[in-house]
Amino acid sequence: MNAKKLRKNSMTEGSLWNKILGFAFPLAMTGILQQAFNAADIAVVGNFTGDLGEACMAAVGANTPIINFIINGFLGISLGTNVVIANAVGSKDDETVQKAVHTSMIVAIIGGIIVALLGELIAEPLFRLQNISEDAFDMALLYFRIYIAGTPVILLYNFEAAIFRGIGNTRIPFVALVISGVINVGLNVFFVVFMGRTVDGVATATVISNMISGIVLLLFLRKSKTAAKFDEKKLKISGPVLGKILKIGVPACLQSCVFSSANIIIQSAINSLGTLVAAASSAAFNIEIFSYYVLNSFGQACTTFTGQNFGAKKFDRCKKSLKLCLLEGIVIEGLMVSFLLFFGRDLISVFTPNPELVEIGYIRVMFITTAHLLSLFYDVMSGYMRGYGISLSPALVTMCCICGIRIIWIYTVFEHFRSFTSIMAVYPLSLGVNALAIGILLLIKRPAKKYSAQA
Repeated sequence: MNAKKLRKNSMTEGSLWNKILGFAFPLAMTGILQQAFNAADIAVVGNFTGDLGEACMAAVGANTPIINFIINGFLGISLGTNVVIANAVGSKDDETVQKAVHTSMIVAIIGGIIVALLGELIAEPLFRLQNISEDAFDMALLYFRIYIAGTPVILLYNFEAAIFRGIGNTRIPFVALVISGVINVGLNVFFVVFMGRTVDGVATATVISNMISGIVLLLFLRKSKTAAKFDEKKLKISGPVLGKILKIGVPACLQSCVFSSANIIIQSAINSLGTLVAAASSAAFNIEIFSYYVLNSFGQACTTFTGQNFGAKKFDRCKKSLKLCLLEGIVIEGLMVSFLLFFGRDLISVFTPNPELVEIGYIRVMFITTAHLLSLFYDVMSGYMRGYGISLSPALVTMCCICGIRIIWIYTVFEHFRSFTSIMAVYPLSLGVNALAIGILLLIKRPAKKYSAQA
């Protein structure tokens, strides 16, 4: 690769605004397509399982907070991989990049096996806590048991994607997802429409497609001409590098677990309102999450751009990355929210012909997509601090503000006003408070000023 091309692709040199967009767009599309393919699970069982449609939708939807609780903990650790590799790339430390790649691959596989085994053991008692209706319970448990068995390949893909983000490449994970996603949709139709399966069919399709995406990324890493090249002969855990990954990743892991715990409580409250509301919430989640992936892509862009420039000791570019991620994120996220509010009902109707279900689901879309504009601020500012290796304090603030407020709300306000709308109202409240608190934390930390003074 010649010097001109290196400068063009470098996060530490040249114009930032177009590079941030070039990084964030494939990342956002990866999340959106991933959710679109996951939404195919809901759409297929909602339309092709006859009278079981609503129960199947509720069963798959009931899995979301529990799967997020179990899986997202390790995905938080993968953020440590992203930051460590980004810092090493910025400081041109190829040895650390190599060690981080191979250490992360081992963590993904071993962690995936442990999670799969534990998930199978705690599945039934965990689902008993969720107030799932009797007509959906057995199917929810069946979906979970199949999905969780595929955890090793799911974590492998996500850690591989974190490696690519660390070196500044979000296009290859996007390509891998497109390939596996198309296969996922095809398998959904095959298992449910032609084989007559229900939730077990879509769960099996999801595991197979995740395995394919993990294999595709592994092949790309083996052929990589960068320091992130994977070589199975070099598979070994580096203690110092693992320590750096865990220092950043464990707080993010704890944040994800506590966050997911709060969402399990919220899901339990939703389930208590009946199968129709649970199904409507499940369908709406698969719409509203599109806007989350847009804002999250700018948060992750800020982490990676800050991480590389921090490694290169270019603190002014770190601050500029923060400002541009916020500005570009507000514009793109605003467009996405407007789109979802305008077409929300039409998108929900893809999952079911039931007009009552569509209207209930649209309540969720209205509350949460508009609240995502507040999420953008705390996601980008937290990402900025993580790029410097500051992970614990943003995690603690988020746990207190978002999780604390949501749990208290469900056990107080919801107990007096038992409606879907009263549950949804906690989202803008908790996200707004957290955005303000993270902003205050950033003003206190001022990492660019601190580290530039030490340089």
